[in-house]
Amino acid sequence: MTMDHVDQLLAQWAERRPDLDCSPMGVWGRMSRMAAMASREIERPLKELGLSNTDFDVLATLKRGGQPLTPTELYQSAMLSSGAMTARLDKLEGRGLIHRAPSEEDRRSLKVALTEEGTALIDQAVAIHVENERRLLAPLTEAEQQQLAALMRRWLLARE
Repeated sequence: MTMDHVDQLLAQWAERRPDLDCSPMGVWGRMSRMAAMASREIERPLKELGLSNTDFDVLATLKRGGQPLTPTELYQSAMLSSGAMTARLDKLEGRGLIHRAPSEEDRRSLKVALTEEGTALIDQAVAIHVENERRLLAPLTEAEQQQLAALMRRWLLARE
């Protein structure tokens, strides 16, 4: 069996602390390394489209929602502060990707929607993003991917 970086660390711990089961470090260490590697590779094609991860998240949230959303709905979905969302929306509006208009239900509130240009860009970005994620998962079979997703779902459901 080929040893990865985390196996080497675990072997060192086994030598220094044979009394301690460090196997949880194997899971968390690998997840951490995978997240860092995947994050870099996921960001690259988005940057080529002129999008940050947050830009992508905002545009994708608008696309998924299928209707205009308030800035509050957006920042809750994107896990940004209100101020950070306002700055992000200003930037996206300046690029012509979104527009803000007064809400018909509450004139004190705004609704945010994709423009045609924003819709075209997020449609392109999502297709590239999904294909990139598929490439990153290629070392695993379809069944292994489903098993991994199910295990992660179970862990998250126990903590969310």
